[in-house]
Amino acid sequence: MTKFTRRAVVGAMVASPAIVGAARLGYAAPRVLKISHQFPKDTDFRDRLARMFAAEVEKRTKGELKFEIYPGESLMKAVPQFDAVRKGALDMSVYPLAYAGPQFQELNIGLMPAMVTSYDQGFAWKKAPIGAELEKAVENRGAKLITWVWQAGGIASRAGKIVVPDDVKGLKIRGGSKEMDLMLGASGGIVSSVSSAEIYPNMQTGTLDAAITSSASLISYHLDELTKNLTTGRGKSFWYMLEPLIMSKQIFDSLPKDQQTAITEVGLSLEAFATKSSKEDDDRIVGVYKKSEIHDMTDADVAKWRTIAEKSAWADFAKRNADCERFLKLAEAVA
Repeated sequence: MTKFTRRAVVGAMVASPAIVGAARLGYAAPRVLKISHQFPKDTDFRDRLARMFAAEVEKRTKGELKFEIYPGESLMKAVPQFDAVRKGALDMSVYPLAYAGPQFQELNIGLMPAMVTSYDQGFAWKKAPIGAELEKAVENRGAKLITWVWQAGGIASRAGKIVVPDDVKGLKIRGGSKEMDLMLGASGGIVSSVSSAEIYPNMQTGTLDAAITSSASLISYHLDELTKNLTTGRGKSFWYMLEPLIMSKQIFDSLPKDQQTAITEVGLSLEAFATKSSKEDDDRIVGVYKKSEIHDMTDADVAKWRTIAEKSAWADFAKRNADCERFLKLAEAVA
């Protein structure tokens, strides 16, 4: 039997005052989880979603879980966050799923041009085989989808208007995913791959003539200061991105069941807020871009983009591997 001297016991108490104090009061020290993302603090609904999530989960767990939120790439750059989450080095992120596409090709289905063309269609994925397969694929990579967030996108241009494929010929343009770039390249554009947070400086220096991104990012990153023509995402768009709140599966699995339930339920409850906010930004953007000429797409315009997307991006995606081919077919099946 191990014997403890009085000196050893006192030494342990001095070395661990927080643990001893918590033990005396009958509670465990709260667990602190980090949420990182690339978006501006407070003004962007994706940051507000992270803060709403943190506050409600903390409330439901009676302070057993607390959160630190790092907006605007203040903890790490945008793209590496998925890798950090899946390895357990980062707890949570509001993350554009297609940013993980270079590593995991099938995840690029979350930003496939002209595949999803409405919020209703995007959320129909959740109850369809594509949704189940996508969640499974994300979990197999070490992460969990906590809150599904779909966003429509628009086009900010320093040059002329961009409504139909012919409009991008010769322009340096950012699409947001390999598949978007393939479609834009097939339309005659000169593609550039930068994150949303990097669009402004690239447009400012002329490295980019135009960029496609979510309405929220078009507003939050102040691209109106550089834009002459804006094509909105309201009503019709070929650009819909799945940009969920994700969590490290390793971290999630380490939590007790009641905390897992709180995280899951709160995450699900915030999908209505995310969709409402996305739609509001689709409309609000017109008032923000007061100095720009405003354009909207029609069904016929989107159909032209889809024709090119099918022959370029969709065809290329299906050839990469069996999972990509299967995911494409499952996504096409959701009207």
